[in-house]
Amino acid sequence: MTPLLSVKDVAKYYGPHIGCTDVSFDLYPGEVMGIVGESGSGKSTLLNCLAGHLPADRGEVFFDTRVDGPRDTLKMREPERRLLGRTDWAFVHQHARDGLRMGVSAGGNVGERLMAVGARNYGDIRANAQDWLGRVEIDASRIDDRPTTFSGGMQQRLQIARNLVTGPRLVFMDEPTGGLDVSVQARLLDLLRGLVRDLGLSAIIVTHDLAVVRLLADRLMVMKSGHVVESGLTDQVLDDPQHAYTQLLVSSVLQV
Repeated sequence: MTPLLSVKDVAKYYGPHIGCTDVSFDLYPGEVMGIVGESGSGKSTLLNCLAGHLPADRGEVFFDTRVDGPRDTLKMREPERRLLGRTDWAFVHQHARDGLRMGVSAGGNVGERLMAVGARNYGDIRANAQDWLGRVEIDASRIDDRPTTFSGGMQQRLQIARNLVTGPRLVFMDEPTGGLDVSVQARLLDLLRGLVRDLGLSAIIVTHDLAVVRLLADRLMVMKSGHVVESGLTDQVLDDPQHAYTQLLVSSVLQV
């Protein structure tokens, strides 16, 4: 099977400081990869390089495009990469406000992404938006309300609807449950798990929360100081960590 995403020796530097370096992995269709590590470990830098938000200094990121097969997205022209970001890719920010138009209605936020890929029939766009609000457990009566009137958890669910409405094949998630109350996190995680399973999504999830990756991720990479220090099946890495840093991460959770 051809990997959906094939990452080879990706590196990003900030002057003499390492953002991330020599990162390589393959992600297959329908697979979820978790990336964990403490603040400053390089996990968000890596995610933003893969998603095209940051220019990598070295490496290759091959994505299996629908038309041309595997292409190195780091060498794509900017218009091509932007189109990919509206169609086959999606990015869920930690802070929903970074991924929403706060002055536009809930339905408008979802509809905008449909219009960006060519949808023009207002009735169809509104019906699609209403359907996706329901999928993320937002009452249809809120379709004309602005995100500013929503709770943090609802804003995050709206951001997810906005991202998934166009049927992307790969979703990048940067701390998707960060900053939410524990009860809200649990509801959001349950929703994400259902959507990933039902839609057959591939995803890369950056988080510091090991409970998030245990619930959502098939495989796990542990990062420290910009390097991948351990990787493998999620349960295997968490239940039998080999690297001293991974052991410390796991033990710190167990002691809480």
